[in-house]
Amino acid sequence: QVQLVESGGGLVQPGGSLRLSCAASGIIFSINAMGWYRQAPGKQRELVAYITSGGSTTYADSVKGRFTISRDNAEKAVYLQMNSLKPEDTAVYYCTQGRGTSWGKGTLVTVSS
Repeated sequence: QVQLVESGGGLVQPGGSLRLSCAASGIIFSINAMGWYRQAPGKQRELVAYITSGGSTTYADSVKGRFTISRDNAEKAVYLQMNSLKPEDTAVYYCTQGRGTSWGKGTLVTVSS
């Protein structure tokens, strides 16, 4: 059974940073691409960042240059470093296997002064 457990969300001021973590189990992590999606209140879910099994990354235009996705195959974990956070980054952030094969329950990020 696939389990994806996110952590690291919270309240941060504009301009601040947060690092999200996702611990994976029940999959052969090293051969899977992983992603981070987010859903803001009243909006559709959107793909924020994606990393292939080989380490290639892609980002939504809205977060390029501010967010960094990375992975640690030994720890079976994927991370999302978020810098220069803006109020519009407020959302529930979800870790995914691939582009949505499996989903975590999400972690809330609130950017507010």
